[in-house]
Amino acid sequence: MSEVLKMDAPDKYIVPGLARGLRILLEFSRQDSVLSAPELARRLDIPRSTVFRLLSTLELLGFVERDASGRDYTLGLGVLRLGFEFLASKELTDLARPILDRLRDSLDYSCNLVVRDGRSVVYVARSVVQRPFTNTVQLGTRLPAHATIFGRVLLRDLSYEQLLDLYPEEQLHASTDKTPATAAELFKRIQADKKQDYVFEQGYFEPSVSTLAVPVFGYRGAVVAALGVTVPSARVDTLDLTQLAAQACAAARQLSQLLDHVAPESHSFRAQNERKQ
Repeated sequence: MSEVLKMDAPDKYIVPGLARGLRILLEFSRQDSVLSAPELARRLDIPRSTVFRLLSTLELLGFVERDASGRDYTLGLGVLRLGFEFLASKELTDLARPILDRLRDSLDYSCNLVVRDGRSVVYVARSVVQRPFTNTVQLGTRLPAHATIFGRVLLRDLSYEQLLDLYPEEQLHASTDKTPATAAELFKRIQADKKQDYVFEQGYFEPSVSTLAVPVFGYRGAVVAALGVTVPSARVDTLDLTQLAAQACAAARQLSQLLDHVAPESHSFRAQNERKQ
């Protein structure tokens, strides 16, 4: 990591003290979460007295702090705050796109990120496998929440009373023969879905498409999106569902961890269910 910042850079505007301070911060990692001043001096080939002054400055600003021994150092909350502010400045789709791309490459299936807007689900990010088969959805496609696997995931935070407020009609519109007939039946299915980390059904909305969907949790544990994998129904018989679900759940957890500290107002594509409840 120390090679990221070179002290012999020719730019006359480089501030050596600042560069050295940043190099110190870059030495900390998951493997090296606690470092001593002598160790940092050795790694960076900087005099110990200089390292002590830099650490004192970084400690004053909250970027490093002493560990329990009082001798060594760890990263402080100032670094976390910078990281949080960076993530908060990113849109939900920006954070999700590389995760979807890696999941697509690993599984060789198209992957999607979907949010809820009232009674609809909206596709806001896609990472598509290029093959002759493709389903009909595109970015911005809206589908009825009550009739889709994604909708069942995105409606899971609603109480029964809130679901009835959203669907006051006696009979729900049937998109297919698998669509729940009433809000009560929809609620029953959602509660059953909560018994495992993902939802998977064959041909639930389109006969030729099977979908696995996983909730993505954001600020204060609210469901803000659903991450999904699209599988051609013709390939379901050879599908390793356990492996597929494990990788999709891991990707959703990774995105959830990025979103956990970010208030939903920072995302333009956030789920807007609160105004409909």
